[in-house]
Amino acid sequence: MKITKFAQSCIMIQTKGEKILVDPGVISLSEEIIAKWKNPDAILITHKHSDHCDINSIQKIRGENTKIYTSKEVLKTFPDLKSEIVQPGYKISIGEINIEVTKAVHGYTPFLQGGNEIIENLGFIVERGKRVYFVGDSIGFKNEYKCDIIFVPVCNHGLVMGPFEAALFAKETNAKLVIPYHTDNPKYPAEMNKVKIEFEKAGLNYKILQIGEEIEF
Repeated sequence: MKITKFAQSCIMIQTKGEKILVDPGVISLSEEIIAKWKNPDAILITHKHSDHCDINSIQKIRGENTKIYTSKEVLKTFPDLKSEIVQPGYKISIGEINIEVTKAVHGYTPFLQGGNEIIENLGFIVERGKRVYFVGDSIGFKNEYKCDIIFVPVCNHGLVMGPFEAALFAKETNAKLVIPYHTDNPKYPAEMNKVKIEFEKAGLNYKILQIGEEIEF
């Protein structure tokens, strides 16, 4: 399994037979990136915000057989998306990849008023040999999910976890490798020194991926 990190929380998962894209958003988007995203077997969308669901690029990259899985709220916002509605507890199979849809709790601040508040939010655990948990935009919640690798959101603006909560959340999953994401939004960048301090205090094995960086499992 090869995983490529793009801006914010966009991840591309590739195996010998499958290509899955998680949260293709509008941040740092370019034609070069769109070309890399083209013709996935599946697109997984956690919620309706444009930094996770850019409808224009999705329409460009989706192939004839691309399946899209997301929430009812996303489909209501983008009725032309032609996706399959899922919710926590659902199971999806894409070739030899198994996907578990998980709970996620998007944070709230007053600037989400006017239709931007997230009522339905999702995470995904992608499994092919190893379990890779993409938490999506979420604050902390009672967590019983277990995984080998976790992509945990970290920032300091109330919509997702801060470094301290993210470290505790990741530790509860028993992940052997912790990868912070949602750290590179230009409007709300994470304080990476604090991330490193809290992850090291928690005794986590972690790796910080740059935009475009790949990792293989």
